[in-house]
Amino acid sequence: MEAGTTQYDVIQTDDTTKSHAMKNVLLVEDDPDIRELLNIHLKDLDCKLTMVPDGKRGCDTALNEVFDLMILDVMLPGMDGLEICRRVRAANIPTPILMLTARSEEIDKILGLETGADDYLTKPFSVREFIARVKAIFRRAQMQNESEDKPVALKIFGELSIDEGKRKVTLGDKRVDLTPKEFDLLLLMASNPGKSYSRNHLLRLVWGYEFEGYEHTVNSHINRLRAKVEKDLSKPEYILTTWGIGYRFNDEIA
Repeated sequence: MEAGTTQYDVIQTDDTTKSHAMKNVLLVEDDPDIRELLNIHLKDLDCKLTMVPDGKRGCDTALNEVFDLMILDVMLPGMDGLEICRRVRAANIPTPILMLTARSEEIDKILGLETGADDYLTKPFSVREFIARVKAIFRRAQMQNESEDKPVALKIFGELSIDEGKRKVTLGDKRVDLTPKEFDLLLLMASNPGKSYSRNHLLRLVWGYEFEGYEHTVNSHINRLRAKVEKDLSKPEYILTTWGIGYRFNDEIA
């Protein structure tokens, strides 16, 4: 911890000699050794890091500042990382979230994904794996930025419009803020209207094989998607349930 700060000070690290494409990263972690370790390696990735050691202030920071990535520990003083994640998603903030969980707490991984986290790492983790996960998140964001100027046909279903290049969804004249995983899930189904997907199939296609066994994560994301794009949750128009199988995108919308 830097001299002159208290236990609960928010610490920002910066290096003005870095590239103008520096990424803003929020790290909410109460272990000073892990904070310092990740600080060192995130600097090497041209990141400006905001470090917060307690959950309450971490949540306030997450809700009131703009970041390219949020890294949240699960076990935190004041407020746990799962609650921070839940509040961030409830505020329709789509910033990617990487959760840090204890290896013995399998339920934390499931709850983290179900509350809207995009990825997780279990402690203890290797620095190499951490860097790989962060780079993958930034790479997806870069691909999104590079594709924004490319002409891509819009997918239009009634009032719902999906722009794959800009990763932009609008409903009528209002933009719908989706997390990266919510968008990927919607795009996959909307690209194949009428095709029914099992929860396990969606999990593998959107999250990857390493998440097998967490099918309830799909249910949580489908529920959030419906809350954002459906006018009447009791009679969904776009994302339909195929009983006994899973979900499909309505192929009868003109």
